[in-house]
Amino acid sequence: MQLIMNPGLLDEQVFELPEGAVTIGRTEESTICVLHKSLSRRHARLEREGERILLVDLNSKNGTFVNEARIERHELRGGEAFRCGEVRFKLVSSSVPLPVDLSPTQVQPLHTRFSPGSMDELLERHSEPGEGSALKVRHANRENRATDKLQVLLKVSQLLSSPGSIDALLERILDLVFQIMEVDRAAILLVDAASGRLVPRVARTASGEAPSGPFFSQRIVDYVRSHSVAALFSDARLDPRLDDAASVVLQSIQASMCAPLKPRDEVLGVLYVDNLSRPNGFSEEDLEFLTAFANQAAIALDNSLLSKRLEEEAVLRNVYLRFFPPATLKKLQMARGGPLETIETEVTVLFSDISGFTALSSTLEPRQVVDLLNDYFPVMADIVFRYEGTLEKYIGDALMAVWGAPFSHPDDADRAVRAAVEMQRALAELNARWRAQGRPELNIHVGLNTGRVAAGNIGSEQYVQYATIGDATNVASRVCSAARDGEICMNETTFQRWSAKEWPVQQLPPVQVKGKEKALTLYRLEWRDPSMTL
Repeated sequence: MQLIMNPGLLDEQVFELPEGAVTIGRTEESTICVLHKSLSRRHARLEREGERILLVDLNSKNGTFVNEARIERHELRGGEAFRCGEVRFKLVSSSVPLPVDLSPTQVQPLHTRFSPGSMDELLERHSEPGEGSALKVRHANRENRATDKLQVLLKVSQLLSSPGSIDALLERILDLVFQIMEVDRAAILLVDAASGRLVPRVARTASGEAPSGPFFSQRIVDYVRSHSVAALFSDARLDPRLDDAASVVLQSIQASMCAPLKPRDEVLGVLYVDNLSRPNGFSEEDLEFLTAFANQAAIALDNSLLSKRLEEEAVLRNVYLRFFPPATLKKLQMARGGPLETIETEVTVLFSDISGFTALSSTLEPRQVVDLLNDYFPVMADIVFRYEGTLEKYIGDALMAVWGAPFSHPDDADRAVRAAVEMQRALAELNARWRAQGRPELNIHVGLNTGRVAAGNIGSEQYVQYATIGDATNVASRVCSAARDGEICMNETTFQRWSAKEWPVQQLPPVQVKGKEKALTLYRLEWRDPSMTL
């Protein structure tokens, strides 16, 4: 009876399964020691009596599974597979012939210690690069060398798959370049989204020092990016592709290689390495390996960029859902980040406040106050969104909304006026319902003001607030304070911008407000007139 670990994979291992107990785990005491992070120290045990084999989980952290169902004890049949953590095994009868291409060296005795190995272990037998090659792989013969390179690339893929910041990933890529290849300098350049040009993101010499300035040939990196193909310049000074490339001479570049970082159709950047001491210091084998290495790096970089973009979009989506109606959200998604920039624009600001709320709150339990506001605010917010306004904030019992940012409409003032009227009418319906329930009723007073503001996202990455900053928002609060219970007041500019004039207004005597030397001209909207409709 045989046990195959990782069947069908490059690191497949075959173990003869004797009579008695065989343990699987990460400790040296385990019969089959597998150094994998998903395995417990003592993970599982196989008990064989003739053809009967019992699989027992040893209270492992990540579990033992048969047919993807977690088990504690399970009798295995020939050909049945199971999984310990993330490591897969398959039980086969000794009478089942092994595949033709399975060499005897792949059959391992028990007590074999298996690990993918560290990068140092994969390179540890190497002392000097092979003749004409910069690769530090262990073997010189062609067949074993190909296996070495494949194992190194598999390890590269594993090491670059760990989550982290983009900067940390770029540093990790260069660490691996210097560890695997004999190069004097290396750099990664990424395409800048704003300028469309290649911009150095990380660069280093073999001694670990950061160079004092750009050392790569701009002609080389531009050539590789524009042609979207890896290139080897055996003697960069004499290469006709680099005619008039002064940087090649000034930097004393003898040989260089450059590969595109291209996970799909788009080139994200390039990986550049060079040699200052030996012409023909790189071979076609090196270029082939660097190309494969750059592909692994590009996939890791693409995944990291995608992860970062998804995180940012999730944060912004949460922000946008709080502030903007669906129509605005759709425009923001199509705008690709433009509206995140601060803009200066004219807006109509609506400020609504609950009259006498402080006194009312003192007569209620805190939970009753919260329940009342949770009934009230969603109705008001829906009205703001119905007229495509931006719900900027709640301030205690007050609500502030704007029309004109991040996108403006010719009738922003009309929308704000209609929203204010609908808020008053919706509150009347809420009061009727609360009255029937024996709950307290509310009155609101609303102020409208039109003026110029700066609008955009403010705050940290963790907490973003869309805000309009300017005197117009302050004045809207003052206009609201000048309105009495159940009233809607607007300033002169709003009155002029309000083109529909669906409701009559009454001009009030000049009102002196805090922070303004000159008294304001205000208009009170007679919204209760039954002859007028929305």
